[in-house]
Amino acid sequence: MGCMLSHLASKFAFFPPSPSTYQITKRDGDGRLTVVSTAAGAVGSVVEDRLLDVLMIDTKCGNKIVGFYLRNPCARLTLLYSHGNAADLGQLYDLFLQLKRNLRVNLMGYDYSGYGASTGKPSESNTYADIEAVYECLETEYGVSQEDLILYGQSVGSGPTLHLASKLPRLRGVVLHSAILSGLRVLCHVKFTFCFDIYKNINKIKKAKCPVLVIHGTDDDVVDWLHGNGLWKMSREPYDPLWIKGGGHCNLELYPNYIRHLCKFIQDMENITTKVRLKKIRQTRDLPKRSCCCAVSCDGCCCKVKCSRPPKCSRPSCAGCCSIRLKCPESCKPRCPKCPTPMCCFSFSSITSCLVQWRFGNCCSSCFQWRCCCERGSSNG
Repeated sequence: MGCMLSHLASKFAFFPPSPSTYQITKRDGDGRLTVVSTAAGAVGSVVEDRLLDVLMIDTKCGNKIVGFYLRNPCARLTLLYSHGNAADLGQLYDLFLQLKRNLRVNLMGYDYSGYGASTGKPSESNTYADIEAVYECLETEYGVSQEDLILYGQSVGSGPTLHLASKLPRLRGVVLHSAILSGLRVLCHVKFTFCFDIYKNINKIKKAKCPVLVIHGTDDDVVDWLHGNGLWKMSREPYDPLWIKGGGHCNLELYPNYIRHLCKFIQDMENITTKVRLKKIRQTRDLPKRSCCCAVSCDGCCCKVKCSRPPKCSRPSCAGCCSIRLKCPESCKPRCPKCPTPMCCFSFSSITSCLVQWRFGNCCSSCFQWRCCCERGSSNG
């Protein structure tokens, strides 16, 4: 039942332009792939651009999808663009040229299975396979690493974008443009995620370990602004969002703030050094928590020592005897914050002095508290 509903939801999610706005042909002589426009007013015109590579990429689902790779000689980063559900590469080519020029990036755009000149049928699983194949192409054919990659997802494109982002821990950044929380949440307000829902971005946004820029129009009548706001709030590393006042679902590129804010984001991503990225990765890694029965530390010291509570103690005031603070020598205290080992607080002379005084009855052996160099955790001891 869930699979049937998911298949039905996919039919309502994808609206590829029919007929396609472009065709792919091979150039005579060198056999290079070229683009021929079939859009109204430009039928038969060939796109001639020496900085454009037209690609046919194989996916693990057996489909062949079309990719446009636009090179910028001044680029430091690469933008991987996943478009909305009612457009193809022929309609987006002019936008790609503007983004490549204004943002100073290399740009890879692709058509989902069943869109444009790509083979197959559009579905959620196919779009995931599509973006994985495009990323693999960027790695193998153009040497693009995830550290130099920014993912851009518009509307339904936010689904495959966050799918890939959740798998790449060293990604440079993510842009979510008019993004959705999930497919079902576009149709109705639900508080739970159902098994037949598609593009469950609400679950994947927390797995993106990189800065996330959210762009959304306040008057979007297709995907409510609350979707973008929710994704921004749930991001692990949210970037300053762009809420375009009066903006709709398909016209945000027309507002001056759009390209201005996007340029600022790209510049900030370029300025992130490797040292900063590694530090953020370490901070966001899920490290296992270490448990300790107790901690022995001196004022201002970094030293922690494990100890065990005595099984039986003759003194009733010994409830806190396991929490003790060491009296570090004055010469030791400045070195403690940088000390890699707690032995600075346990000098041989201090221990020897403790043993001597314990021999003459100045220390409490039954409670294991050395009065000569330690203070009890309990004030009654």
